[in-house]
This record gives sequence, C-alpha cells and structure tokens, in this order.
Amino acid sequence: MTSQQPTLCIGILTMNEARRIEQCIQSASFADQIVVVDSGSKDDTVAIAQSLGAQVHTHADWQGFAEQRNRLLQYCTADYIFFLDADEVITPQLQAEVQAAVASGQNAVWKILWNQVAYGRALTAMKSTGGIPRLFKAENLLKFEGVVHEKGILVNTATPVMTFSSRLLHYSRETVYGSLQKLAQYAQLGAMKRAEAGKRGGVLRGFASAFANFIQLYFFRRGFLCGAEGFLFCFFVALECFFRYAMIRFDLEVLKTSAKR
Repeated sequence: MTSQQPTLCIGILTMNEARRIEQCIQSASFADQIVVVDSGSKDDTVAIAQSLGAQVHTHADWQGFAEQRNRLLQYCTADYIFFLDADEVITPQLQAEVQAAVASGQNAVWKILWNQVAYGRALTAMKSTGGIPRLFKAENLLKFEGVVHEKGILVNTATPVMTFSSRLLHYSRETVYGSLQKLAQYAQLGAMKRAEAGKRGGVLRGFASAFANFIQLYFFRRGFLCGAEGFLFCFFVALECFFRYAMIRFDLEVLKTSAKR
C-alpha cells in the first residue's frame, strides 16, 4: 500500500485583476487547490476566478498584505502552500520544480526568482533579486507580518531555505499609467512601514535612496541591457524609493490616519 502523495494549494490575492487573473490561474491549474482572496474588486475578477474553478473568498476590509495572506492561509487544506500574485505566471519549468518539491515531502521554505516583464518586454537580461519565499509546508507557516513586503513567520525557525532555479514571470508594469498608480500605492505603504520603524524622511534622503537604487538596478543588475523598457522599469522603482521618504516628511499625518484604518 502506497502512502498518499502530499497536496498543494496555490493562494492568490486579488484586487481588480480581471486583465491578468485568467492567465495567472491557468498557470496554477496543476495544484490540488486554488484559493483566491479578493479585496473587494469592482471588475470581473471574482467571476473569472470562480469560472476557472478557484475557491474565492472576499475580504474587502483591507488591513494590509500580511492580513490578507493570513486570511488566505485559513482556507488552505493542502500539505503545502504556494503564494502567487495575480500579476505572476508559473512557467512549465517552475511548475516541474514546485511539483518535485511537494512530492519530496520535505519541510523547507523555497524561494523564487522573478523574470520581470515590463511594458511588453521580458527583462531577461536583468539579474534577479536574491529570492522571495513562496512555497511553505502549511503546518510550518504560522502567519505573516508586515503591511508590505510581508514576512512569513515559521513554527520551526531552523527550517532550511532553498531557491528554485526557474524564474516566475512577473508582469509588474504593463503601462506608464499603471506604473504611476502602483507608484503611489507602494510608496505610501513603504513610507508607513518606515515611519513605524522610526525612520526619518525628507527630500535629500529620498533622492539618495532613489539614486542608489537606480544605479544598482540599471548598472549592476544590468537594466541598461533591456532598452527603453529596462530604463523605465528602473526609473519607476527609483521614483518609488524617493517618494517613500518624501511622504514620511510631508504626509506623516496622512500616514498615521491610514495606519489606524
């Protein structure tokens, strides 16, 4: 008698993602369970996700990314959980690695690397970051903490960490207009996080952060090899860095009010 194979849940957070959610869920169709936690979409995100067989739960009282992931975690009934964003797509190569990791039954944390897709171009010449934890054994994942760039808190803090070799496609910036909207959202969340940690803001601090990050992305991580699309990607990330610190200096009361909601 053979033992039962470990099962996989893929969890997705959504908010007005009708444009991307179908491709995202289709790439996750190999999972035993697909759970979508929606933050109150006004478009067809929920209907599309349901039509593709995903379990959809709506939590419109936004309290940050960590809280939404914690809510998602409570619906997981599988042995492993992989967190996928609505603007991401799992490639066949990464799928094979995820399935192998789940089949191993190992208690570990697996990180993924991004292949950024910006303004219609895959920035494959850019070096990826060090990796983001996405696959966990469900019983070892206690909760998430943090408003943005949330961190998974583990039951066993000595759990080994591995990194998949195949990259996850990340459609982070499709249009300049969308990038401006995302800039405002993430700059505010980043400013809240830093203000709560007691960091000071200001124009000069913002400029220094933006300049350092642009140099890092455009030159050391080879954004310059990706043409105009690579420049725009690096430039918008640098602008986000600038406005984080500008908001701490000039929007502190607004940030405090947002944090209490």
